[in-house]
Amino acid sequence: MFPIGDDDTSRRTVPLVTYALIALNVLFFFVELSGGDAFIGKWAFVPSRFLANPFGYFLTLFTSMFMHAGWLHLGGNMLYLWIFGDNVEDRFGHIKFTIFYLLCGLAATFAQLAFSLGSNVPNLGASGAIAGVLGAYILLFPQGKVRVLQGQRVIQVPALIVIGIWIVLQFFSGIGSIANTAQTGGVAYMAHIGGFLAGIVLTFLFRGSREAQATG
Repeated sequence: MFPIGDDDTSRRTVPLVTYALIALNVLFFFVELSGGDAFIGKWAFVPSRFLANPFGYFLTLFTSMFMHAGWLHLGGNMLYLWIFGDNVEDRFGHIKFTIFYLLCGLAATFAQLAFSLGSNVPNLGASGAIAGVLGAYILLFPQGKVRVLQGQRVIQVPALIVIGIWIVLQFFSGIGSIANTAQTGGVAYMAHIGGFLAGIVLTFLFRGSREAQATG
C-alpha cells in the first residue's frame, strides 16, 4: 500500500508551516548535494561527537532534521508530511505545530542516541519528526481515511491501519537493527519509534491545553 492522500474536507486553515517545512527540507537537500560529504560531516548529528562536545554540536540537533540520504529518502518523508502534516497543523495551529514538530524531531534524535552512544555514523533525516506527526494524526483523526495506491487501484484505508502497519514494522525492524545501525549505519528505526511515541505524548499535552482554553 502506497499512501497518496487523505481527507482534507474538515481542514479550516492553510497549512503554512507544513508547506514551509517541505520547502526547507527540499532547499536544504540541494545545499547538501552541493556541499557533499563535507557538509554532511559538519551538519549531521553524530552521537559520539555530540556526547564529547554537546555545546559545540548543539545546532546539529536541528540541522540534521532537514538533511536526507538521497532523493528517495527525501521524497518519502515529504510525501508523508504533505499527507498528514496539514491536518495536524490545522488542529494545533501554526505555532504549536512548529513547536510540536521540532520537539518530536529532538525526541527522535535522543531515542536513536540512546541506542548508539559510541557511534560515529552521521544521523540525518526528517523521519523522526514526521513519525511524531503520524502519532498525532491517529489520535486526532481516529476515523480518518487515507487514499492508497494498491496495484493499479486507489482505495480508501483507515488511517489507523496505514499508520499502525508502519509503526509495527518500525518496532520489529528496530529490534533487529539496533547493533548494526549503531556501527554501520542504515535506517534509524529507534528514531522513528521515539518520534512516534513523543508525538502521542505531546498530542495529549497540546490537545488538553487547547481544550482547557476553549472551555475556560
